Formats: sequence, C-alpha cells, structure tokens
Amino acid sequence: MTHSMKLAPAPFESVRSGKKTIEMRLYDEKRAKIKVGDQIVFENTVTRQTIGCVVVALTRYRDFYELYSDCDKTAIGYRADEIPDAADMNAYYSPEQIEKYGVLAIEIQVIRVR
Repeated sequence: MTHSMKLAPAPFESVRSGKKTIEMRLYDEKRAKIKVGDQIVFENTVTRQTIGCVVVALTRYRDFYELYSDCDKTAIGYRADEIPDAADMNAYYSPEQIEKYGVLAIEIQVIRVR
C-alpha cells in the first residue's frame, strides 16, 4: 500500500539526504493503516517535489516524550548541535490528540526522489 504525507522543506531535505530516518506522526486512523513494507510518498509543501520511502519499522509510543527518549535525535530530524524537545510537536498536535491516539515512529528508507 502507498500512503501520502506532506513535509515542510527542512524535514523534507533531511529525509532526502538520509539524515532523518524516522518520521513522527500521531497514531490516528490514517497512520494505523501503515504496515512495514508499505511505501510513503512525502511531498514538499513548498516545491511539491516528492520522495518515495519504504517503511522498515513501526513503533508506537504513549506520547512524544516517550518517543524522544527512545530515538536518536538525528534520526528524528534534529541536528547534532540541537537539543531535542518533545514539546516541539505541540506545534502540530494538541495534548488532547496525543492522549487520545498516542504517537508513532515510522522508520523509513528512501527509495526514490522525484
């Protein structure tokens, strides 16, 4: 199955370069359909360029604090000189959404860039 997701330019480039290997999302109805071996096409929200990735692993977490404590900071999109902060995800998801659904770490591998 192929899934579509949008990414802002900075995380898009991090995925494209192979530095960001884990995409973090809410574990809502849409993401509950993702399985290992599925493909995800990420679209840059500005340029509309796309990247095809294969899902190599999925890990569910109660919240982003748990995910951040378990994952390498560069794999989730931080630079080596940055301090990761799970509260950054509040810009995308409300505490109520996170509590209701939990979160998902989607480990990906780039297979094509368009």
